[in-house]
Amino acid sequence: MIFGEIIQIGEHMNLENKSGRIHMFHNGSKSIFVFGNRYAPDCFEAVVPNHAVEEVDLLNRSGMVGTVNSKNTRVKDPTKVKVLGYVCDEEGKLINTIDYPLIKLKTEDKKSPRSKLILVCGTAMNSGKSMAATACCWALTSLGHKVSASKVTGTASLQDILNMEDAGAEHFADFTFLGHPSTYLLEEKSVLDIFNKLDLKYANNPQNYWIVELADGINQRETAYLLNHEEVRSRIHKLIFCSYDAFGAIGGLQVLKDKFKLKPDAISGVCTSSPLHLKELAEYTSIPVFNSFDKHLDQLKAILL
Repeated sequence: MIFGEIIQIGEHMNLENKSGRIHMFHNGSKSIFVFGNRYAPDCFEAVVPNHAVEEVDLLNRSGMVGTVNSKNTRVKDPTKVKVLGYVCDEEGKLINTIDYPLIKLKTEDKKSPRSKLILVCGTAMNSGKSMAATACCWALTSLGHKVSASKVTGTASLQDILNMEDAGAEHFADFTFLGHPSTYLLEEKSVLDIFNKLDLKYANNPQNYWIVELADGINQRETAYLLNHEEVRSRIHKLIFCSYDAFGAIGGLQVLKDKFKLKPDAISGVCTSSPLHLKELAEYTSIPVFNSFDKHLDQLKAILL
């Protein structure tokens, strides 16, 4: 972690605090920032620098910083942060968030049966995964079921899991609760460890549901790790696949089949808000579709239960 000063405002112009409040900042504003890697095709691809630097790039509004390697040409250059110093404990040791998890487990043994896992994945970022997961939370809680919700991979951002809480999730958490500002470039065993620890914490009651979102697309490194792993695959009760457009959904279904031997129980995402996309999609598949922007309880009940 570092103590830094905003010296040049670019793509990001505000910061999110631990409660989800959004703070505007200005040149000269100072804050605590945390190093992390970011994978965002619609924004930045960035990594933690491997040596001491005087300036870093702000990677998202949760305060994660690093060095941008590439960016989407539709976004501005990153906001620049001057490194004023490193954050240390009372003994002078550099503070690493991984040493301060918010979740403490009493056991690492999973009992069976477990909560029913509703797994939400998609073609890419901004394909509608978070909205679909939120719709699932709303539907199941409306039907009288207890729900926990988690985001297992991605980059730190409270908005997604707070939306799930607003939709009725009794408990919510993501990888940051285990000290990870991001999951990009983590080893496979670390990504699986995040999934298993969240499973142990929030999915012990077989009468309940656990809704899990995987960030980015199914070909993204960490998401693919989980979809390929039997510990995850064996837990799936329902699989929801999201896409921005019909053609993405069609191609994604083929990748799910060929690469992961998976078939979703429903399709959702941005494409499902367009009648024309739905018309195109219907020519290729009869898998049920639901629109998370225009939710229907009976439809979701038939898909999720």
